[in-house]
Amino acid sequence: MSHIGRLEPSGPVTDGLEAALRARDGARPVWYRTQREHWLGWLSEYDGPGYYGRATVVGRSARYAYNHVQCPGMLLWLAEAAGVPAPMLREAADAVLTAGPGPARQCAALRRVIAWDAVEARLAAGHPA
Repeated sequence: MSHIGRLEPSGPVTDGLEAALRARDGARPVWYRTQREHWLGWLSEYDGPGYYGRATVVGRSARYAYNHVQCPGMLLWLAEAAGVPAPMLREAADAVLTAGPGPARQCAALRRVIAWDAVEARLAAGHPA
């Protein structure tokens, strides 16, 4: 969580994707203002069932979390805030928009473009946190 708390709260590519999804699919009420806040809230309850009723398993890795998030905005924001190059971010956003309905399908499409290793490398390099 310490990495995420130091990242910028929003980014233009993520903001654009979220606006496009709202326009296409309709706005759903959410409890968070930014994807950073969403991540921090999600992670604060990660070792318990949390809001989403997850199975409780302590000690899962950041890779595991990235590969199991079901919100394309969360994933894209983390990649953008970590410093993944803009062309890759735009390709991932396009993949989400063409993946069809459903967050699981959209997140899978995004992860085919931006795997955890790309995000982890940027975070490990200290960019920008």
